[in-house]
Amino acid sequence: MSTFQIVNPGNVAGATQRGGGSAGLPVALYTSTGDTLVEASRKASKQISRIPYYSHTNLVVIGEELAKEGIQQILDAVERNPQFRPAANIIIARKQTAKQLLSVLTPIDKIPANQIIKTLQFTKDLLGENVDTRIREIIENFSLDGKEVVISSFRIVGDWQKGDEQDNVRTIEPSARLRAAELAVFKNGKLVGWMKNEEARGVLWVLNKVKQTSVNIDWGESKEGLSYKVMRAQAKVTAKLKDGNPIISVFIKTEGDISETFVSIDFTDPKQIIELEKKIQQEIKKEVKEAVHTAQKKKSDIFGFGEVVHRTYPEEWKEMKKLWHNKYFPKLEIHVKVDSFIRRTGLRTRSYIQ
Repeated sequence: MSTFQIVNPGNVAGATQRGGGSAGLPVALYTSTGDTLVEASRKASKQISRIPYYSHTNLVVIGEELAKEGIQQILDAVERNPQFRPAANIIIARKQTAKQLLSVLTPIDKIPANQIIKTLQFTKDLLGENVDTRIREIIENFSLDGKEVVISSFRIVGDWQKGDEQDNVRTIEPSARLRAAELAVFKNGKLVGWMKNEEARGVLWVLNKVKQTSVNIDWGESKEGLSYKVMRAQAKVTAKLKDGNPIISVFIKTEGDISETFVSIDFTDPKQIIELEKKIQQEIKKEVKEAVHTAQKKKSDIFGFGEVVHRTYPEEWKEMKKLWHNKYFPKLEIHVKVDSFIRRTGLRTRSYIQ
């Protein structure tokens, strides 16, 4: 089944109410079925008074069940179409079908697809737990032997059956809302698992995709007593061989500020600053280790460690690549080193809690 969310330009431009004015809703859904994506697309065209112009596509949504079966066929049809934008975002509908996700009307952005894209960008840039994967990136990854794919997901919170009603955007608390969810882990083009929160961020640390985020640190007997806001992060991955076996080293460097504290701490004391930096390093290292452990259990090299080995030892890689995901990666020795620096502690040098 294929579902197309098509914008009604007149209702978007002239709407006087959220979710559409008296003329109607800002978007319409057209659903069709077919043995292939191309066939379903052609059938959908029979319901539309205009020719679908795929170069305007900015979002592709794939249902969770379909993702488990594999997404290669979808990407094959997309890549062969000269009109389709390879820069379009792609997400997975978590515990939903793509149609259900696209049916939810959103209160702030009139076009639901735009809200998904903006939320994805926001959570990626400020939380560091999502990736804005593009069609082009997935196609490129499929051509690599030493790297698998990760894709962000969205889910519906609330009653999805009421999501397509105009009342959903006319109340202060919508019955159904779209929310960024877990990170989808793929192997050989098929969905094999999920990562969320700190574990998902562990993936992004290694992929060098963390721009900003907040790391909560335990201090004394207080759990998550301080918050470290990362303002800059950089990761470097290297590989070496020892007795014919690859060893990966991950070096992560962060700079940030103390954004919040619930414990007694003197930020004018250099010893406490050094101790706090060590705890930040330990927390980031823990996140990376957890992410690597999960990926190794799934036998999915979403970090691209195999490609690092490929670039460093091209001749040896020829022998490794066929067995990389099932033999080498699950037992891969990985060393993680983190350097974290506290640049600022805010306008207060002491906590309110003494």
